[in-house]
This record gives sequence, structure tokens and C-alpha cells, in this order.
Amino acid sequence: MKQHKNILIVRTDRIGDVVLTLPMAKFIKEKYPNARVTFLVRDYTSVLPRLHRYTDEVITLPIKNGSLNFSELIAMIRAGKFDTAIIVHPKFLISLAVFFARIKQRIGSGYRWYSFLFTDKIYEHRKTGEKHELEYNLNLLKPMGIVKINKESVSFDIQPSGKSEQTVYKLFKSHNINTSKKAVIIHPGSGGSSIDLPISKFISLTEKLARELDCYVLVTGSKEEKETCEKFMVNQNTYNLAGKLDLNELTYVISKADVLIANSTGPIHIAAAFDKDIIGFYPKIKECSVERWGPYTNKRIIFSPTINCSNCTRKQCEQLNCMDSINIDQVFENISQLLS
Repeated sequence: MKQHKNILIVRTDRIGDVVLTLPMAKFIKEKYPNARVTFLVRDYTSVLPRLHRYTDEVITLPIKNGSLNFSELIAMIRAGKFDTAIIVHPKFLISLAVFFARIKQRIGSGYRWYSFLFTDKIYEHRKTGEKHELEYNLNLLKPMGIVKINKESVSFDIQPSGKSEQTVYKLFKSHNINTSKKAVIIHPGSGGSSIDLPISKFISLTEKLARELDCYVLVTGSKEEKETCEKFMVNQNTYNLAGKLDLNELTYVISKADVLIANSTGPIHIAAAFDKDIIGFYPKIKECSVERWGPYTNKRIIFSPTINCSNCTRKQCEQLNCMDSINIDQVFENISQLLS
């Protein structure tokens, strides 16, 4: 029987992807209570496993001047003395580093040209979108003898940091934000991995929320999105926090909000992790579908294009401007019910 005492979980892509990988650690600990679980992630997502209850250690990709330091990565992995590695999001160089680090059990996809680097292969095509991304991730635990997983027992186990609480408190005080009202977060941007609701529709929705409901609206985003988010400032109930929160602080703010409204992007999965009410906008494109990438929660209301089309592609969705067919009045009614 294989020993599973020191396990490395590799997930080196984006925020949402990492969130949807975190539950793996809990199931490993339930099967192997004395096991040590380490996540290998990118530096900018490392906050998430650090806030996670079942993570023992976090190591980050050694990136210098925009390039991966391959020899340093091998040395880092080898120093961990792992007996098992689960390469959730396979990339050739990272998979090769795990191989060169001489980890005995290496679990990964069977559908890559370099799958020979893995000792245990899972044969599932994710691009078909037949399952949720989180469920594809959990299936990678099968070679460890973790086979029967109850979907109802999936949890994310993220705890916001106390340091972030203090920083956010000062920020809210400087903006004179009245926290006695219900809080709605609007996160209009995305990483470009999906097709978004048009900004004009987001602004229209913000206007209705800020003027007609007893709530305050926090618009979040990156520094690069600050100017765009300024267009959402319709009255004294709207606040532009774009570029003012790091991931640690954004996670804390989401944990305290009542509703989060977003496209298919990282914060929507953080909100699901905190069991928040979610309004999400998803295209009908198979690889971007809500079936695969939706927030993993029952507390979600998802809006997709109402245009009657089939076999959707990104090009077709953009040409037909499908996301513009979403009815904002209907979205507003749903949010109004949630807040009441």
C-alpha cells in the first residue's frame, strides 16, 4: 500500500481555480489524518491556501523577470520530500520539475503529450464541461484511495485574516461608509477567460441598486480598472474600491458582504466559499459554462443570454453580443428579494 504522508497539490493558474482546488485538502486529511498537505501556487494566489484550514504549507512558483526558474523549482519541490504530487492544472515544465524532483506518486491528466511523466493518470476531458471544475479536481484523489466523495460535504474552509480586518476598517472609515446598511459588491471585470456582461448594463444595475434600495454598493477591481469603476459612482451610496484592496483584504470584504454580483471570475468563487448570496453572469459557451465554472453553492442566481442559439462559440457570442440580452430589471428584482 502506498504511503501518503507528505502531499503536494499543484495549482498554478488563477484565483477561482485555486479556490476550487482547496477542498481537496480536507478530503485528504479525512482519509489520512496525519498527512501534511502543501500547495504549490503562484505568488498572487498564495493568500488563499494560507487562509485555508487544512493547508499545512504554501510554496510559490519561483518567477524571476517574468520567467520560471526551473532549477530552483526542482530544488524547492525536492526539499519538501513529498511522496505524492497531484498536478491539478498540468503544465509541461511544472510537470517535468515534479518528475525530476523524484516524487514517487505523480497524479495527473492522461490526455497530455507529456502524461508519461505521471505515474497515475486520470482520463477525463475537462473541455467537454460535463462536470464542475471542482468535481474534476476531486476525481484526481482516486489514485490515493479517496473514491467516494459526498458532494454535500464539500467545504472551502477559508478564514479571513485579522490583519485584513484592521486595514479594511480604516479604509471604510476614510470613505465614510455606513456599514449599518446591507452591503452589495459589484465586481464588473474578469480575467478575460469568459464573456462578460456589458459595462453599460452593470452601471445601469448599480444606479437602480444605489437609488432604490437601502444598501451601499462597493465596486471592486484592479488598479487598471479604477477608471472604469469610477463610472459606477452614481451617488453617495456607491464606493470605488478598485485598486485599493489586495487579495487578502478583498477576501475579508467579501466575507462581510450580503450579496456579490460578478461575471465568471475569481471573486465569485470566494463568495461561494463564504456561503454568500451570488448573482452571476455566464455565457452559453461550453468551456465557459456555469455547469463547469459556476460558483459551487446553492445560494446563486445565474443569468445567461436569452438569445436562442446553439453550439455557442466565443466568436459567435461576441458577434451577436449575446450577454447584452440579459434583462437588468429582472436581475434587479432578484437582488431586491435577496436584500429584503
